[in-house]
Amino acid sequence: MNNDTQASEPAATEGPTRATLKTNKGDITLELYTDRMPITAGNFVQLARDDFYDGVKFHRVIEGFMIQGGDPLTKDDSQQGRWGTGGPGYAIEDEHVPGEWHTNARGTIAMANSGPNSGGSQFFINLVDNTNLDFDKQPLSSKHPVFGRVVSGMDVVDAIGAVQTGPRDIPVEPVVIEDVVVE
Repeated sequence: MNNDTQASEPAATEGPTRATLKTNKGDITLELYTDRMPITAGNFVQLARDDFYDGVKFHRVIEGFMIQGGDPLTKDDSQQGRWGTGGPGYAIEDEHVPGEWHTNARGTIAMANSGPNSGGSQFFINLVDNTNLDFDKQPLSSKHPVFGRVVSGMDVVDAIGAVQTGPRDIPVEPVVIEDVVVE
């Protein structure tokens, strides 16, 4: 593990954890795979418990593909030109686990990244099956680890996925994560 860019591994928890994204469009409840994906899901849980996501916007919405959020720079509209580049100040190790639970299917949440071992706080929820983003598909680089799934509020996810967007797929009307409640 590279100490310059990697966070320490969060402790694994027993069984799945639920987190509810409270957005200005409605609630989205996730089941997080904390047992099978302790680094990725554990990182998300810790950021949520630290209120990192409170006030963050979904900054990239592509109808028929996915909705992306988690960039802290989206709290500041004057930083819009940099949206999509922010994170928690560290990167986590990629976790790739084979199996149907870890495919980028409709309704799953995955870690966004810009290359191997570069994930941090940004995530996306798949609006459709995007299995081409799975780690075991060619080319075998810069893939997106799935660390949970939507268990309630897929109608909210679809509504966000249908909002009007402008340049760089940024919603015209902000879609804000007001709070994340971890159970």
